[in-house]
Amino acid sequence: METKFWELKKNPEEMIAEAAGLIAAGEIVAFPTETVYGLGADGLNAEAVVKIFAAKGRPADNPLILHIADTEQILPLTTGLNANAMALMETFWPGPLTIVVPRSDLVPDIVTAGLDTVAVRMPSHPVAAALIRASGCPIAAPSANVSGKPSPTNAQDVAEDMTGKIAGILDGGSCGIGVESTVVDTTSPVPTILRPGGITREMLEERLGAVEIDPALNGDPALKPKAPGMKYRHYAPQAPIFLYEGAQAAQRLFEAVLRAQKLGLHAGVLCDDAVKKQLEESLWRGHTVEILSWGSGKPDLAEHLYELLRDFDRVSPEFIIGMGVDEKGLGLAVMNRLRKAAGYQILLAEEDNIIVKSGSGFPEFLLIGDN
Repeated sequence: METKFWELKKNPEEMIAEAAGLIAAGEIVAFPTETVYGLGADGLNAEAVVKIFAAKGRPADNPLILHIADTEQILPLTTGLNANAMALMETFWPGPLTIVVPRSDLVPDIVTAGLDTVAVRMPSHPVAAALIRASGCPIAAPSANVSGKPSPTNAQDVAEDMTGKIAGILDGGSCGIGVESTVVDTTSPVPTILRPGGITREMLEERLGAVEIDPALNGDPALKPKAPGMKYRHYAPQAPIFLYEGAQAAQRLFEAVLRAQKLGLHAGVLCDDAVKKQLEESLWRGHTVEILSWGSGKPDLAEHLYELLRDFDRVSPEFIIGMGVDEKGLGLAVMNRLRKAAGYQILLAEEDNIIVKSGSGFPEFLLIGDN
């Protein structure tokens, strides 16, 4: 299949109209949102939605999100909206928030993975909104990557995964937030976060009061996912990731990298600017360690995480040692993504001890406490 590539700086209205025509005809088009790039099809056309699963290699029991451009578009998709759903729409739409509501018969089973609920969001990115309006339908759109790989935050990474598999790619530049939308189930007695994202738990609690976190976020394979990204390993580069968490995560990562250097290992390191500077001042000249930094804070980590995970594939380390952050604010979302990328291979670094929090098969040099 020929994949068209539209650079929107040149003639955006005409290009968006052409892309919308392809979606209306049952084809797949990738487009930017404020979170990540989406792989879009007519969300009410089951045959078109099947093509999304085929392009991604996505399991059929993983539900999709329907994207709309105006709040009124949600009404035909649901049998009713409660007070919590209305409050979230009023406060956070358009923006990086997806709400789970009771589905109507208009929504195909393939979109919801057979559930009696549907996930809906209204993106704030102008290209996404224009494409939805021009297509004349809600657009079903997971992230525009091969299933399991890091989500794309720029059109070039979409092209790397999807050229020849979809009809077109709208290049709207880099995404600003960098992690997928927060998903909140409004059908539960207490609103429940099914996937953390750019709208933080603290922001939700300020508007709604009590908010719970779904236990399926811990990766229990026995639980049927109610939202995208809850069940399967995601965001993973080719090399295995071992993740340090806890108060001494930065220090233990630093010590482990020095040991990796002494062993002559080709290691990847994911850390912030402060640790990167410390390592660059301490490593021997000619070392084989690949150090990639996200910047200085959680917003930087959210924005650049997927780009960095893809960059590791380009330098091909034997393994990656990652550094966690606390879960306040955006930390809940980025740690959710990091843990999934690591396949829950996590070491807890507290005080003078390193404890295996989850996972197995860790290289021995990662488990050393005092150095």
